[in-house]
Amino acid sequence: MPLIQLVIVLVVVGVILWVINSYIPMQSTIKKILNVVVIIGVIIWLLSVFGVIGNISTIRIGK
Repeated sequence: MPLIQLVIVLVVVGVILWVINSYIPMQSTIKKILNVVVIIGVIIWLLSVFGVIGNISTIRIGK
């Protein structure tokens, strides 16, 4: 994945998260949970992109 595409994806995710946090009325606890889930998802995606954890589709949860 080219670096510019990586930066664009991160900026888009950041802007969407900022819009949700700023303009959608929600309880602060729900916003915090949403932020943590998105950040963990982005970190896992970045680790997959850089080849640290391999392909995400090979990760299995449960049986």
